[in-house]
Amino acid sequence: MTKLKMAIFIIIILSIHALVNLYIFKRATQGLEAAPHLIYWLKWIMLILFVSYPLGRFLEKAWYSPVANFFHWTGAFWFAGMLYFTLAIFSIDIIRWSNSLFNFLPTSWMGNYAQLKLNTTYIVTTGIILLIIAGHINAWTPKIVRKTIEINKDGGKYKTLKVVAASDIHLGTIIGPRKTGKLVHTINSLKPDIILFAGDVVDEDVKPVIEQNLGKNLLNLKAPLGTYAVTGNHEYIGGAEASVSYLEEHGIKILRDTSVLINNSFYITGREDKDKTSFTGNPRKTPNELTRELDLDKPIILLDHQPFHLELASDAGVDLQISGHTHHGQLWPLGYITKRIFEVSRGYKKKGDSHFYVSTGFGTWGPPVRLGNRPEILEFTLVFK
Repeated sequence: MTKLKMAIFIIIILSIHALVNLYIFKRATQGLEAAPHLIYWLKWIMLILFVSYPLGRFLEKAWYSPVANFFHWTGAFWFAGMLYFTLAIFSIDIIRWSNSLFNFLPTSWMGNYAQLKLNTTYIVTTGIILLIIAGHINAWTPKIVRKTIEINKDGGKYKTLKVVAASDIHLGTIIGPRKTGKLVHTINSLKPDIILFAGDVVDEDVKPVIEQNLGKNLLNLKAPLGTYAVTGNHEYIGGAEASVSYLEEHGIKILRDTSVLINNSFYITGREDKDKTSFTGNPRKTPNELTRELDLDKPIILLDHQPFHLELASDAGVDLQISGHTHHGQLWPLGYITKRIFEVSRGYKKKGDSHFYVSTGFGTWGPPVRLGNRPEILEFTLVFK
C-alpha cells in the first residue's frame, strides 16, 4: 500500500470517526434538554472520547507511556460505545417515527417530552455502560474448543497428534503481559504436541510489545514439536519484518509461503497474508504452489490467516486449514456481516477430504470487548489413518 493510499484511507476513517461522534453529541444534547447544566460536561467528555484513540496511537509511537496507554484504552472502549450508542439512537428513532404513525406509546409519557428524553438518555447510557462491562469480562474469559478430526492419511510416526492453536492474539497495548501470560499458561496446560498461531499475533506496531517485554512470556511456550505461526494483515499494517523478527527471536517460527516437514511424518505449511500484495507489491503463493513440491501422501496442515477461497486449499490437497481474521464480528451484530463476507465466519467445515476451522480469535482488535461470541483457544486431536 503506497503512502498516498494509506493517507487517503486514514483521512476517510478519521472523517467517519468525526461524523459519528458529532452525530452522537448532537443527539445527546437533545436528550439533555431538561438538564442543560449537563451539556457543558458532555462537551468535554465527548471531546476526550473523540481524540483518545488517534492521540493514544500517536503517543505510542512518539512516547510510549502510561499517558499513551490511558488514551489508547479510553479510545478503544469508546469504539464499542460509538457502535451501541448509534444503534440505540437509530432504534429510538424507529420507535419515535412508528409512534407518530400508530400512537402506541402511553399519552402520559408524552406529557413532559423533555423529561421523557432525559430519562431515556439515562437508561440508554446506563445500559450501554453495563453492556460494555459485560463484553469486556467476556473478552477476558476464553473458552477451549476441543475437536477430534480424522485425517485420511498415514501420520508416519504419529497415530494421533494434539494441536493447540490460536489466532488473532493482537499482542500490544490492550493484550499486554497479564493476558499474554494467561494465553501461555492455558496453552501449556493443554500439553500440546505442537502449537500453531494463525496470524495477527501482533497488533500492528511492535513497539508496545517490545516495551512490555511480551516476548518473555512467549519464550515459556512448551511443545515438543515447536511453535509455528504465519503473518496476518495486522503484521503488515504495523510492519511485518519487525514483527516477524521479534517473534522469531522469542521462539516462534514464522512460515512465510514455506513448509516444514515434521519428523518425516506431516507438513506444517504457512501462507503469507492476503494483504502482503497491498503492502509490498509482491504476490503471495497460491495453495497449489505451496503444496506442489510436497509429498501429498503425507498430512498437510495449512495456516492461512484470512479464510477466503477455501476451495483452493481443498483442491491443493490440504488436509486441515486453520484460519482466523473474522473475529466473527467481535461485536454483535457485526457477526451477521462477516457471515455474508466469508464462507465460514467461525467454526468448522469440511469440503471433500479437507477440514477447515475459522477461529473467533484469542484477543481483540480495537475495543477490548466481545459481544455475541467468545474468545477461544483450539485443541485439536488429529487422528491419522
